[in-house]
Amino acid sequence: MFIETEGTPNPATLKFLPGRDVMGLSTADFASAVTAVRSPLATDLFALQGVARVFLGGDFVTVTKNDEISWQTLKPQVLGVIMDHFVAGRPVVDGDEADFDEEDVDPADREVVDQIKELLDTRVRPAVAGDGGDIVFRGFREGVVRLHMQGACSGCPSSSATLKHGIENMLKHYIPEVVGVEQVEL
Repeated sequence: MFIETEGTPNPATLKFLPGRDVMGLSTADFASAVTAVRSPLATDLFALQGVARVFLGGDFVTVTKNDEISWQTLKPQVLGVIMDHFVAGRPVVDGDEADFDEEDVDPADREVVDQIKELLDTRVRPAVAGDGGDIVFRGFREGVVRLHMQGACSGCPSSSATLKHGIENMLKHYIPEVVGVEQVEL
């Protein structure tokens, strides 16, 4: 098994591409070992010293490290864990892979929300996935779109600029009801 790696805009994060499906159409973001209990792969990655966050994308795994370890030391260990996991045929996530967090949306805004989600799914999420992350819609109230950044995008120095200058401007351009975008943490 050959696993490619790619850098991301976040220097503390690397994207690992095992050349196979990881989560398919779903994603999973684990900010700590405690939250990773439903994922054997994420649990094994958090067992490595220095792993601070694990994000599982459609066909990639994004790992964020802390400042106490270098990629030169950690990268081979991460590659070994990912390779061992897939060669053993273990599940990536136990049970239901979907994340059913509730959205904060006024039912009267359903048509606008559908337009927002369509733009996010077709124009934003593919680009963000290319950088090893994901962006998830969390709500729309009084013209403000609430989004959650995951994976390499979480904590990335450029994520605020991406939200304000990229995503907010695009949504305002196509959907006049949008007056702003804000990042939310779960």
